[in-house]
Amino acid sequence: MIALLTGVIAYKSPDHIILDVHGVGYRVLIPFSTYYELPEEGGAASLHIHTSVREDAIQLYGFRTRLEKSFFQLLISVSGVGPKMARDILSNIQPGPLAQALVQGDVHKLSAIPGIGKKTAERLALELKDKAGKLDLASAPAFEAREIPAEDVMDDVVSALLNLGYKEPQVRRALGGLDATGGGTVEELLKQALKILMK
Repeated sequence: MIALLTGVIAYKSPDHIILDVHGVGYRVLIPFSTYYELPEEGGAASLHIHTSVREDAIQLYGFRTRLEKSFFQLLISVSGVGPKMARDILSNIQPGPLAQALVQGDVHKLSAIPGIGKKTAERLALELKDKAGKLDLASAPAFEAREIPAEDVMDDVVSALLNLGYKEPQVRRALGGLDATGGGTVEELLKQALKILMK
């Protein structure tokens, strides 16, 4: 079972990277919280790995911190929450606010995430209230935005939000007031768009 991978980022996108580990390229699915923290292509990275084994596929989910991985594993322990949904939850809401929503039973905030209905939100809050409160949130990363070419920014942001399950009209509405020409990064714009979508 793969638990940790360290290598060079051969390819980076908001939803996955290819990590070159001694000449072997591993495709690792990531949440935005990890994407924000990774260096650009060619940079070195270590990721905590959760290996998801299904009948038809083996998928690797990677996290920059043990806290993210712990949250992911808590989420998939809930009936009806699979690895993709858990990753999407972590892409929409950072560990600190997620723990707060779970502990407070904030079903409205949880059900605002695409793919999370009211019943699933209630089940998450019920089953994870105590467990989420015990996680060490002091280790949550402070996100640092990194510059990328402006012409690629909006395409990456739109693609990432659509992949999360938001509908195109929702994405266009959220991005309507954002401007990538002023040096905004994918990370900054994703965070702004998700704040609008999560209201």
